[in-house]
Amino acid sequence: MNMLNLSAAPHARDKWTTPFIMRMVTLSLLPATIVGILVYGWNAFGVVALAIVSAVASEWLFCKACKKPSTIWDGSAVVTGLLLALSLGPQTPLYIPVIGSVFAIVVCKCCFGGLGKNFINPALAARCFLLISFANAMAIKPIVDTVASATPVGAMKAGEVVDITKMFLGTADGVIGSSILALLVGGLLLWSLDIIHGQICFSVLIGFTVFLGLFGGKGFDPAYLLAHLCGGGVVMGAFFMATDYVTSPVSRLGQFIYGCLIGVLGGLFRLKGNTADSFSYAIIIGNVCSPLIDTYIVQKPFAYRKIGKTRKTSKEPFRIPKPVIALTLIAAIAGVALSGVYSMTKDTIEEQKLQAERASYREVCPEAETFEDSEAAKAKLEELAGGNWGTNFGSTRINEAIVGKDAAGNVVGYALSVSSKGFGGDVTMALGLTPDGEVKKISFTELNETAGLGMRANEDSFKDQFPGKSGSVSLVKGDAGENEISALTGATITSTAVTNALNAGLDFYDTVLKGGN
Repeated sequence: MNMLNLSAAPHARDKWTTPFIMRMVTLSLLPATIVGILVYGWNAFGVVALAIVSAVASEWLFCKACKKPSTIWDGSAVVTGLLLALSLGPQTPLYIPVIGSVFAIVVCKCCFGGLGKNFINPALAARCFLLISFANAMAIKPIVDTVASATPVGAMKAGEVVDITKMFLGTADGVIGSSILALLVGGLLLWSLDIIHGQICFSVLIGFTVFLGLFGGKGFDPAYLLAHLCGGGVVMGAFFMATDYVTSPVSRLGQFIYGCLIGVLGGLFRLKGNTADSFSYAIIIGNVCSPLIDTYIVQKPFAYRKIGKTRKTSKEPFRIPKPVIALTLIAAIAGVALSGVYSMTKDTIEEQKLQAERASYREVCPEAETFEDSEAAKAKLEELAGGNWGTNFGSTRINEAIVGKDAAGNVVGYALSVSSKGFGGDVTMALGLTPDGEVKKISFTELNETAGLGMRANEDSFKDQFPGKSGSVSLVKGDAGENEISALTGATITSTAVTNALNAGLDFYDTVLKGGN
């Protein structure tokens, strides 16, 4: 007589093994882990390493003490330790991940019978335990000092403005696993492989967003909703915590209800709770309600049909494969992230570019104590509106022209920024002129030509040909004469661009600057 094998849910329904699933979850968490360590440094690495080692060691010691087969090779302890570490601050004292991992494995998992028998997510339970027991140690601290500061979500609750781009990329003050971009990449990978259920993760996000839109006081303002979605562990909770097989419902409808419950509770705690980062509590309540949901939302048995009813045959509807959807979403997210990085760094780049130009003006016109705008040049450049200067200098633009004066207010020279089209893009140089219109010096502020060829334009052997030139300069191959420039061998386009920029600057002096300010 064959004996039936009775076991607790979840039952084996797929060829994928527990170790394989745990390895995939660990792999999907690696992007967020790497970003967190790169942003926050070695202390973040120590928190991650100690949490994982403590979790694995706790499970091994418990199995050893209870004389049970070791279960550390299924990978679940690694996932628990890693999830706990990513939910901690980068400046967290190193004893905190050790205590949290021991609590998660021993109390929340092993004492209930091990993997598959815990009724709440061990990593989340450990984080809540740490928040209650070690509140000061769990406070998020900035990288630059050790004074506790509010997380971005806490800043929002206080009415402060937050940088959504930094929150999305994971560079704002927060937990180690705060990079929403990295978490979305890993979460969508798991969803595309059917390792996690989309009914849970997406219903969590939808429920949370809808609740905040209805009751947040700002309607469905995209900036407001995105700021809340990017903070407080919402994305990590939706994709990596709430989707835990053991603590989530079995049926699809039950999973949808479970996800919406977590999203609504998370929104409620976010708006009305005293703790800003309280999404963990919403998921734990959802874990506790999961058996109740399974009791009343029963999945339809396989091959079930009502008596007298036959199943209608129909063509299988067209469905887009999940990997295609996931890759599309990842590409879209990456595009948004790149746009955000550009927006975030645009002002800084412009400021650095301006400082580089000012430094180059000082280099080409060293006698000047101060630089002032030339009203005539300013009016002419506004008239051009970014267009090319003249018709004899190719694609050449005058970007700026300023007057250099000494301490007594006398004109000692002019500094111009001129751009011309080179082989690898714009060649932009600062051109210093004497009050009589002779070249003092040139200095490149933008040069992206071919290494070993066009880039030799920045060498002194080429730039030293320009001082003393005036009027119009010709480009020649071989030895140069009085008002000629010897071209770079194998870089005619670059040499032409530099000569055109020089001649355009000299012509601008003769036409606009000569004889005045």
